[in-house]
Amino acid sequence: MAGIGILAVAGFAQTPTTPDGRPPASGSPAAQDTTSPSNRGTQSGRDATGSQSGRTAGSTQAGHDTMSADRTAGKGSGGKLMGSDQTFATKAAIGGLAEVQLGTLAKEKASSAEVKNFGQQMVEDHSKANDELKSILTSKGVTVPTSLDSKHQALYDRLSKLSGAEFDRAYMKEMLSDHKTDVDEFRKESQKASDAELKGFAAKTLPTLEHHLQMAQTTEASVRGTGKGASSSNSSDRTMDNNTDKRTGSDTTGSSSTTDKSGSKR
Repeated sequence: MAGIGILAVAGFAQTPTTPDGRPPASGSPAAQDTTSPSNRGTQSGRDATGSQSGRTAGSTQAGHDTMSADRTAGKGSGGKLMGSDQTFATKAAIGGLAEVQLGTLAKEKASSAEVKNFGQQMVEDHSKANDELKSILTSKGVTVPTSLDSKHQALYDRLSKLSGAEFDRAYMKEMLSDHKTDVDEFRKESQKASDAELKGFAAKTLPTLEHHLQMAQTTEASVRGTGKGASSSNSSDRTMDNNTDKRTGSDTTGSSSTTDKSGSKR
């Protein structure tokens, strides 16, 4: 019986009593502390587990936040270009390559000193810009074009068949149109690019392209005016020749009429 009593005491919580053996009054500390040691241990385990879970959840969230911050900080400074930045970079690389090759062609085939000088300026400025763009793209693992696309190759082939004043007019017409497009695209990229390095490149190159556009406008107007002047001169010469022929014919007719009249009088 004593053994059973010991088991009972060990297995179940003992009801607290006052010193005189009576149950404690409701609401007293003794009445509230009815949790057995084993239950209190279980509760402590739950508290410890909850604390550990909270720390784990906090660590996981901190990890996510760190990864997000890393991606934000790295945006525009590494990795492949996306979307409109990729499109701009490809077009700028091919366009710059075309400017150098067409400028070299202009130095060889142009008859106007202004056009030759323009071509030389294109070779120098666009070679420098091409090198800078290549460095940016290579650091991001982007393949840099090394040859012209079909559009620019066709333009090069067409201009290479021309020479003299005809080449001057055709080449400068293309340069004027091309640099209007370039200025618009570089200005847009300098304002809205997602990639920081590409945005800086566009902003740095834009003033040079604006200067090229001014040069193209002046030079194109010069060679276009020369072409019109030569055409007008030839047209005037032909008109003068025709008028001379008409006057000569009229003089001959008048002379014949005078001879006839003289003859009839005799």
